[in-house]
Amino acid sequence: MRTVLLDDRGYLALLKLYLQRTGYTSGPLFRASINGRGGPTSYSAAHHRWQKYCGAADVDVDIHQLRHAHATELINSGVSIEVVRRRLGHASADTTQVYTQLADRVADDEIRTARQRNSPNRG
Repeated sequence: MRTVLLDDRGYLALLKLYLQRTGYTSGPLFRASINGRGGPTSYSAAHHRWQKYCGAADVDVDIHQLRHAHATELINSGVSIEVVRRRLGHASADTTQVYTQLADRVADDEIRTARQRNSPNRG
């Protein structure tokens, strides 16, 4: 089971509304309703729903692109590769590196900071 960080008040309000409307008390947050068992939503079911939403909105974004964009956003915001690796459930940070596209600006800032930290003339 994966934990999701919900630190946005708007997301929390929507989540509370969802929980009230569905009568949720325990178990998986987003339950499968097609098979009638109410278990966790499978990747294929989530993918199918996502395609429906994108079709209705007339946008072409793959669900996997969301994962990639999320990892990239985290890295570009300064979150460590190890935290992103754990968040994505990867066994190796090498796999996570493939997902991330560190912005040049972020890389340049990190290099500048390291140089300043290691400079004998820093004041």
